Amino acid sequence: MLGLRFKMATRVVMAAIVVAIIQFVSIKQSLAATSPIDPKNFDTSVKPSVDFYQYANGGWMKNNPIPGDQSSWGSFNELNENVLHALWDILKSASLDQKVVRKGNGKAADALRRSNLQKIGDFYFSGMDVDSIEKQGASPLDHEMKTIMNISSVSELGRVITHLQTLGIRVPFEFGSGQDFKKSTDVIIQLYQGGLGLPEREYYLRADEESRKLREQYKLHIARMLTLLGDDRVAAEKAASAIIDLETQLALMSMKQEDLRDPEKIYHKMSMEEASALTPNFSWDAFFKGVQLGNAESIGINVATPEFFKQLDKMLVAVPLTEWKNYLRWHLINATAAYLSSAFVEEDFNFNGKILSGRKEMKPRWKRVVAKTDAMLGEALGQIYVEKYFPPQAKARAQEMITQIMITFGERVQVLSWMSEETKKQALKKLNTFTVKVGYPDKWRDYSALKIDRGVYVLNALRAMQFEFNHDVEKIGKPVDRSEWGMTPPTINAYYNPSMNEIVFPAGIMQPPFFFADADDAVNYGGIGAVIGHEMIHGFDDSGRYFDADGNMKEWWTASDEKNFTLQTDIIEQQFNEYVPIDNLHINGKLTLGENIADLGGLTIALAALKANLKSESNKIDGLTPMQRFFLSFAQVWRGNYRDEYLKLLINTDPHSPSKFRVKGTLSNIPDFFEAFDVKEGDPMRRPTLLIPNLW
Repeated sequence: MLGLRFKMATRVVMAAIVVAIIQFVSIKQSLAATSPIDPKNFDTSVKPSVDFYQYANGGWMKNNPIPGDQSSWGSFNELNENVLHALWDILKSASLDQKVVRKGNGKAADALRRSNLQKIGDFYFSGMDVDSIEKQGASPLDHEMKTIMNISSVSELGRVITHLQTLGIRVPFEFGSGQDFKKSTDVIIQLYQGGLGLPEREYYLRADEESRKLREQYKLHIARMLTLLGDDRVAAEKAASAIIDLETQLALMSMKQEDLRDPEKIYHKMSMEEASALTPNFSWDAFFKGVQLGNAESIGINVATPEFFKQLDKMLVAVPLTEWKNYLRWHLINATAAYLSSAFVEEDFNFNGKILSGRKEMKPRWKRVVAKTDAMLGEALGQIYVEKYFPPQAKARAQEMITQIMITFGERVQVLSWMSEETKKQALKKLNTFTVKVGYPDKWRDYSALKIDRGVYVLNALRAMQFEFNHDVEKIGKPVDRSEWGMTPPTINAYYNPSMNEIVFPAGIMQPPFFFADADDAVNYGGIGAVIGHEMIHGFDDSGRYFDADGNMKEWWTASDEKNFTLQTDIIEQQFNEYVPIDNLHINGKLTLGENIADLGGLTIALAALKANLKSESNKIDGLTPMQRFFLSFAQVWRGNYRDEYLKLLINTDPHSPSKFRVKGTLSNIPDFFEAFDVKEGDPMRRPTLLIPNLW
């Protein structure tokens, strides 16, 4: 996601990044407090003590079925519809402006053509130029395909792999920049396992009938794509089988995704000489020169997954070149299908949209092009968004809440019974040195070197991906740019970056259902307050705790404190292991542990901050106490319906638990929730006292 895999830093609040825009009229709370919690959304046939998620959201879920072009439907999807229409208006206007400007001459017109407005307008125009796209088919990729087919040696294979990396086609491994885990002021080279076409390694390795069927569908998908490129059916099917065999070998060599969350397991810093010894058949010297990184020998290299690269090196000579060429052709077309003619787009949707995610129909073209424009030119579009939709008052209100919750968190750390004074001191130091970013970057990305025109859609996309790749490479060996953001301003999300020791809240998240300008504090603390607390806790979760106040990976916990922490997190891991959202598919408690810790800890400190600022806990609005509104607000953020296919995809790949279990798993550990809704011992929404973790 957004290239932040290398930083091992991003902790997202939701399963998939979505964006949303809303015009803020006022961020001041009205004098007459009102509650945005609508009883029509409840399902009162279910007791809060039995299934609070259903109680809080059942009415809404019944009345809001999943649209045909969606794999799920919930609060985030509703907001995403708002954003798409708002971004669409911006892009249509930008596109029309460019059409008018091109009739003129002179410096003003030339300046506008170089502007961000020109770039986003032209990118959108090229994506909506259906007639040209249909005529072109896949022909814009002919040069790249020919380059692949001309490979005649292992050294040439390495050269083409290098070239494709510069285009953003990162196979059969991933390369990028990242801060040194043990010296966060240094940006070093990061090498990481990769090269798979299915979501993650287990899709290749599971032996159950459903997994075997999916792999067969994947093989047919690859074959159909190769047929669209001009291969005959028999050759395409043979190539597809070989491609899956190759990817299965890569999967077998790859670390499990839950192990990738452990920073100690993916830190293997070495010299150029040591990295080269891992892969005698692949020249890192040639690779780094090929990506325009001239001083690589003087920069540290973190080979995150060394065993993967050892085995990959053997594959470079053991796998026939013909199979490597077909593999690279497949990944080139797989990465660019969305920008090509309808035959490629429809086949791509048939597998990734229908089979993997359960969607019934494709989204309208304008929605797809708007989303791609945001993905490729996020800050160019984001800057216009901020100017139009995010007033300074909203940023000020967010910063005020962050300060309040940070103070509360610090107070709670000081009285923790399981943590020693020595570790508390370091924890408070880390908390007090958090960098807080809200709304949008202070310094915007410079896109002046990126060429975008009204020509070929897929070539615009490749140039944008190459621009992003070059931007990433340019950071290596240079001082860390602490002003840079990992998300665009309209994104409804937030993250914690351990190497930066920063918490980041884009403008898009400062809106309903997270933040209501005219709601009481209980609702906002249950929404955006829980998000703020969630990101703070990530600095102290099972991964974030390895990093100190300066963003360096080092031991700052006593052995006793580490043991106490692990005893409590083991309880959380086991709790979520027991949840079965669908069929016999269990949540992976180890994979989701960091997010589950952050949900529980974040809501706990948001609740404490609310209680510290409440004048009265008995002040009812619409018959609901502040405590009840707080917990209902938290639950309504996560309301949603899922297609079975998409739910299975999330369980298999996402470090977040499905929405229902984020709510159930968190609230069933909070005594204030028991009191607010009269949840008694033995009720499904109340964990046994001995199994309630004592952390933050």
